[in-house]
Amino acid sequence: QVQLVESGGGLVQPGGSLRLSCAASGITFSLRTMAWYRQAPGKQRELVARITSGGDGAIYYAESVKGRFTISRDNAKSTVFLQMNSLKPEDTAVYYCKVWTSAYWGQGTQVTVSS
Repeated sequence: QVQLVESGGGLVQPGGSLRLSCAASGITFSLRTMAWYRQAPGKQRELVARITSGGDGAIYYAESVKGRFTISRDNAKSTVFLQMNSLKPEDTAVYYCKVWTSAYWGQGTQVTVSS
């Protein structure tokens, strides 16, 4: 049984930082590309960042988060991270991790950026 458990969300002021974690089980994590998505109220879910399983850990970022967010992974702990810096109110959303090209999603963690 595949499980993806996100954590690390919360309320933060504009300009602040949060680090999201997604712990995976039930998959061979080191062989899978992992991704972070987000969904803001009234909007479609969008891809935020993606990291491949290869040794080079090839990375993709949405234009809206480039230079502010960093995706990384720890294969020994089957965990993918999303470090979010310089947060903006428009980053407010539920953040989900996903096993790329699969139907496996986490339950989501709420990130709210507000003063």
